[in-house]
Amino acid sequence: MLPKTVQKLIDEFSRLPGIGPKSAARLVFYLMSKHEDDVRGLGKAVLELRENLKTCSQCFNISEDEVCSVCSGEDRDTSLVCAVEEPLDVIALERAGFSGLYHVLGGVISPINGVGPDDLRVRELVQRVKTSDTIREVILATNPSLEGEATAIYVSDRLGDCDVSVTRLARGLPIGGDLEYADELTLSRSLEGRKEL
Repeated sequence: MLPKTVQKLIDEFSRLPGIGPKSAARLVFYLMSKHEDDVRGLGKAVLELRENLKTCSQCFNISEDEVCSVCSGEDRDTSLVCAVEEPLDVIALERAGFSGLYHVLGGVISPINGVGPDDLRVRELVQRVKTSDTIREVILATNPSLEGEATAIYVSDRLGDCDVSVTRLARGLPIGGDLEYADELTLSRSLEGRKEL
């Protein structure tokens, strides 16, 4: 019933997380009511997202440069590395005031979804720790889910030969929750209450 162009965009928006067909239709009809320059600006921003972003060569966070602003920051505590699942977790921990460095694993071990330990950046984390003169503690900040716990245990085992303290965020986070949805106070308390694995 809708023109193919409109339906195609609704279908594309529907593929985004948290956007169903009704929300997608609302977004499309909203865009149709906007000035052409506004719509072109949105399209350009989406294209630049893929063209301008890189993966940081040190921590694997998203960046527009070879090394991200966190890794190149001079005011960071280089003795702490916080291993997280995704770049969104970095944003959440930054809001909570974490001042160390990060290592983005790129997901969690999930056999059901076909993700094994070799699909994550665990090898790179171990290599980073072994070659560093400054790293003294690795904080495992995976989500408190079954997959997050399994990943934390696996990473902890792999770091067993390294001369670093391996800690886990405290259990102040709800089981089954995601770091990106936690408030700053909960994350701050979780960082303060971390303990040895």
